[in-house]
Amino acid sequence: MFSNNVLQRDRGCDTISLIENHSQKYGGIMSTEVLSYFLKNSDQRLRLGFQIVLQCAPFLKGLKISCVISVDAKLYGWLSEMFSDMDISYHRISCSDGRCLVLFYRPEELEKYLRQPGVCELIQKYGYTDMRVDRVLAHLSERIRMSARRGMAFPHEIGVFLGYPLSDVKGFIENEGKKYLMIGYWKVYSDPAGARMVFKEYDRAKDRAVNEFLTGKSIREIAL
Repeated sequence: MFSNNVLQRDRGCDTISLIENHSQKYGGIMSTEVLSYFLKNSDQRLRLGFQIVLQCAPFLKGLKISCVISVDAKLYGWLSEMFSDMDISYHRISCSDGRCLVLFYRPEELEKYLRQPGVCELIQKYGYTDMRVDRVLAHLSERIRMSARRGMAFPHEIGVFLGYPLSDVKGFIENEGKKYLMIGYWKVYSDPAGARMVFKEYDRAKDRAVNEFLTGKSIREIAL
């Protein structure tokens, strides 16, 4: 569900944020002051926490099945402490050029979702035969490596893992990322009115989570 031109922007920026935060470009709610706080703060641990809250808010608040962000490889080890004794797991799905793509998820919820008939049928076409979360994510990592070798940004089915509507994932694949009706957190090919409602819910979750973080709450306290 991602376009190559987005990923070819400045490597100094977090590429997944440029993808996952389209709503800011289309009427989002994050202020310049808040984003400046994230980008310029010298405390790397604080910046990592802020990045997770900003980019994963809909997931942390229970509105998404998972989220993907790109983190500095040197900071990856801090995640174990941040998510210690939580029901949230994370998986490094790729790592290159000093950055790691990390998928955050709740294991039982993700496995249940991937076993849904329509979802399972779609990803099986791409070689996902074992629906256990660890095996599925291992295959996703391999698919990402294969896509990178072919000059592709991501395998198209990654939209399934992020909980995008199945009709939109299929629409993206069938139309090669073109002819979409609207774009926000993902490219929409059906039910734009419903998508707008979801985008607004995601924006509200982001606003709430960031405000909670700025008042001193931890990721544990912010997550549902």
